[in-house]
Amino acid sequence: MSPTTDDRPRKLPFVVLALSAGTFLMGTTEFVIAGLLPEIADDLNVSLSQAGLLITAFAAGMIAGAPVMAVATLHLPRRSTLILALVVFALGHLVAALSSSFALVLAARVVTALATGTFWSVGAVVATTAAGPAATSRALGMLLGGATVATVAGVPLGAWLGQLSGWRGPFWVLAALSAGAAAVIGRFIPADERREAPSVRAEFTALRDVRVWLTLSAMTLLMGGVLATYTYISPLLTERAGISAGAVPMVLTGYGLGALVGTTVGGRLGDRRPLATLITAAATTALVLLLLTLFSPSPVAAVVLVTLMGTTGFAASPALGALALRFAGSAPTLVSGVSGAAPNVGIAIGSWTAGVALTSPLGQAGPPLVGTVAAALTLIPLTALALMRATRSETPPPQLRAAADQSIGCGTKAIG
Repeated sequence: MSPTTDDRPRKLPFVVLALSAGTFLMGTTEFVIAGLLPEIADDLNVSLSQAGLLITAFAAGMIAGAPVMAVATLHLPRRSTLILALVVFALGHLVAALSSSFALVLAARVVTALATGTFWSVGAVVATTAAGPAATSRALGMLLGGATVATVAGVPLGAWLGQLSGWRGPFWVLAALSAGAAAVIGRFIPADERREAPSVRAEFTALRDVRVWLTLSAMTLLMGGVLATYTYISPLLTERAGISAGAVPMVLTGYGLGALVGTTVGGRLGDRRPLATLITAAATTALVLLLLTLFSPSPVAAVVLVTLMGTTGFAASPALGALALRFAGSAPTLVSGVSGAAPNVGIAIGSWTAGVALTSPLGQAGPPLVGTVAAALTLIPLTALALMRATRSETPPPQLRAAADQSIGCGTKAIG
């Protein structure tokens, strides 16, 4: 393919940037709660373990809510659905900020998770449609980048604000920012231009494609492996690598920056050679986690490998999301919702398994070993996709087909 025939846009549409701002807010609310648990437990008169249910409830809401809400809002215009999700997101934070009841705060977290799942499942479709078929991975990389920036900047800022103003302060700020994001999306997101009426039956039919499930399996395994390791990274750094507790946030910042680089680079490479990008990312992630298992007693090695874990682990995410939407054809919304739930399933299973490994004779080396196995297993569904020559046979959605004829053909030749 000649370089002159590469019609990928130099810049992604502003729509994608606006949606990534929404994923930043939602990534912040998902993870900031961990830094506020002691204050919440004291204020609401519950134990620390009970307060931890606020994290579990959000994950459960994402797992169940993303696909359910994708179907429930299918017949609503996509712009209206995004605005509604942000309004509900804002109201959930207001209820939590005003409440003195732990049960009500817990319920608000579930509602907030439902809004987050809705925003992601619809936002991913809107972003990739606006970007065009030749920039699908780049668009998803930008959306994932918003959530990644949340771990680097949003979560620390939220925890800092919580120290200054109490745990309710970040909730007030997130409510205000999400209301502002709803106004921006209402102004700049174009009206829905779907040529065909959405069909619930078609959405479920898309899930019958084995390629979709192979892609979702890869998502679950890879993110489950990386986040299983990340969940217990603090004891590994302090007890095994001998790094001081005060330096751990700096190491985690390196991980977050690595993840941001990974989503950016993976998004660009994923549009050109998706399967090659995915297999390389999974293999290098397994290698990095194995090296972390073996060499984490060295502080320097631990810091470098944790940063690389973020880079390689998240490099696959944009291409995985793009492949799932591509295999869904003209019914991408439910697949997008399930794609949002799949990593959370992996995180839930992986973190539980890593916790068991942590209490075994393996100790702090247990979680990265669990991550190594999960990342290595990711190569099974990815290899199956490669053997099926999956990307040669996909049919782009009708609204993208005209623009895709040349770029998809060139891209699949590069993959093969």
